[in-house]
Amino acid sequence: MGEGEHRVVLHLAAQTLVPVARRNPASTWATNVAGTAALLEACRRSPRVGAVVVASSDKVYGDQSTTLGEDAPLLATCPYSSSKVAVEALCRSYAATWELPVALTRCANFFGGGDLNWSRLVPGTLRAVLHGGAPEIRSDGRAVRDWLFVDDGAAATLRLAGALLADRRLAGRAYNFSMERPLSVLAMVQALQGAAGSDRPARVLDQAAGELQHQALRCDRARLELGWSAAHSLPEALAQTVAWYRAALGGPA
Repeated sequence: MGEGEHRVVLHLAAQTLVPVARRNPASTWATNVAGTAALLEACRRSPRVGAVVVASSDKVYGDQSTTLGEDAPLLATCPYSSSKVAVEALCRSYAATWELPVALTRCANFFGGGDLNWSRLVPGTLRAVLHGGAPEIRSDGRAVRDWLFVDDGAAATLRLAGALLADRRLAGRAYNFSMERPLSVLAMVQALQGAAGSDRPARVLDQAAGELQHQALRCDRARLELGWSAAHSLPEALAQTVAWYRAALGGPA
């Protein structure tokens, strides 16, 4: 496809690591906010672009104790999540001012094969478990998170792009995507251990600072407007995830 002929743009690139964002807020804002602004401007100037899907995050909601739909207030305060709130404002501006067909995904915590960032919970846990060790939890393990299998996240992004191509009235809207099965960090580690056949107690370090304590999403809008729901149950997703890491790390089948 030649220059200027792209019909669908999926903007997934970002600086996503919360600790890195805390250490380097300026570069995080430059990457996430200025980078998105440059992309949206390029799409605005293209006569061919019919749909732009931009990855936001469930972290834009901040710390709220209820299950959150898309109309919940955006209470983000940390550098990473605040940058995503700014990204959402940019997208709404381009949709309202120039009628750019852009919509947003707010996905829960991804997990699945292919993630080699060992500081993240799922890769780090499985590397430890599959090497015969005990997983480590940086926090106290009590924080609740919603989760999303990466295959379901990819399907959600493509579903939103197709819907936006067919109906520009979706421009400017954000959509939650999750398994709608929130679990504490400790419960997720235990579920991973069960799927991998390990029962070694996790080491709870209780050293993490500034962690959100509760995040749970409601995906009614995605079901009603996109016909989307997570296709994989948690046990299915965990089994596939463990199988990928077992193969990647060379563990026994």
